[in-house]
Amino acid sequence: MREGLVVGTKYTHRYVVPPDKTVRHLYAESPEFATFPEVFATGFMVGLMEWTCVRAMQPFLAPGEGSLGTAISVTHSAATPPGLTVTASVELLEARGRRLTWQVTAHDGVDEIGSGTHERAVVDLDRFTQGVKEKLRRATALSE
Repeated sequence: MREGLVVGTKYTHRYVVPPDKTVRHLYAESPEFATFPEVFATGFMVGLMEWTCVRAMQPFLAPGEGSLGTAISVTHSAATPPGLTVTASVELLEARGRRLTWQVTAHDGVDEIGSGTHERAVVDLDRFTQGVKEKLRRATALSE
């Protein structure tokens, strides 16, 4: 990881909620989700918070590095219909080696819709990819 990412670093990302980011689309095969009102799904809100952290970190990653979400603790406190713009804001709270903890918030222009913390770990992407391939190999061997 490159120098310069310090506690207090902030980043903001705006996203217009499309109709396909509602609860019904989170797991399209779920008959239970199919009956929900058309509102921004918690899972997509969490993804937007992660995406915002990834964007905040991007200028500080060395070639071959990426980041993975390792922990998240957020509330989803208000419904957001499609068409509204959600502003996700993040601030770096703590950096412990390759682990970074972010304060995350989301606001839809009317209400704060979510807040909490998110931890990401900086990883070597080649090494991570090799670990995933090895896990798949082991899983395949177990099923034979």
